[in-house]
Amino acid sequence: MFDGSMRWDGQSVRVDDGALPGLQRLGFVRSVRTPQFDGITFHEVLCKSALNKVPAASALPFRFTVNGYRGCSHACRYCFARPTHEYLDFDPGADFDSQVVVKTNVAEVLGRELRRRSWTRETVALGTNTDPYQRAEGRYALMPGIIAALTNSGTPFSILTKGTLLRRDLPLLAEASGRVAVSVSVSLAVGDPELHRAVEPGTPTPDARLGLITAIRDAGLDCHVMVAPVLPYLTDSAEQLDDLLGRIAAAGAGGVTVFGLHLRGTTRGWFMSWLQRDHPELVADYQRLYRRGAYLPGDYRDMLRARVAPLVARHGLRGPAPGASVATVPEAVAPAQPVLF
Repeated sequence: MFDGSMRWDGQSVRVDDGALPGLQRLGFVRSVRTPQFDGITFHEVLCKSALNKVPAASALPFRFTVNGYRGCSHACRYCFARPTHEYLDFDPGADFDSQVVVKTNVAEVLGRELRRRSWTRETVALGTNTDPYQRAEGRYALMPGIIAALTNSGTPFSILTKGTLLRRDLPLLAEASGRVAVSVSVSLAVGDPELHRAVEPGTPTPDARLGLITAIRDAGLDCHVMVAPVLPYLTDSAEQLDDLLGRIAAAGAGGVTVFGLHLRGTTRGWFMSWLQRDHPELVADYQRLYRRGAYLPGDYRDMLRARVAPLVARHGLRGPAPGASVATVPEAVAPAQPVLF
């Protein structure tokens, strides 16, 4: 929803605002800056398609995604989606956090696509790349229309978010769950407030997300929690994991998925620059852990699984259900696949 009193800064559709070629490929309309979102530029585009088919090689438990936004003001240092901004001729660091592309017509286009006779009502995943409930959603309100289009077409869907703005749509989601299968998951991997501010500066606080978990449960929906990524030597001790899992269980979550950090493409450099600045004592350890590539070595993954399993059981939480649509997204989505947008 737009405030008629908003001061747009020279933002007519035809203004020459230096739009980059990458944006032109997406049906660029205009760029918007507003005092309410200091430091963020919204690039409004008109998409030609809303449903994105996931490449078979990704081996994900779903074949279709919808993403209303590209780029994310959550500014998570470790975000695996950062390299995708390069497709738009933006950098994957500060630009990913501050140059947010908005598909203003995504709900309308999605509704048309879901009405096709060829559509077989397969599960659609939301939040597989950038968060559908990031701050931009408070202004553009894309999700109510997306939820309505999916529900009215009889299409099951899943949502993964760190955004407490999801509370706004809980009545819609509760109503939708009576008509289609709805899966709601919250991402919460950092329980320490100080570390949270450093590594996830644009996200709601851990306590706010715990409150969101409770609100989802109180709305009659099950809530799965992604405790991911676990950051080696920063959030992976038994004491830290026990505390966080206990708080998640107390908030009312039904189950959790836990896995460690991976550093693909240009995300690696962005994360390591933060580590060098804030935790230089860990740089050599990270270089050793990731010396062979983007993923943690097998012995570390085995250690983490062994550490987490008894804690999950102790707190009465379920592990990920077989084929759960959110469980493997950050591990499996290829970072340079524009098809996922």
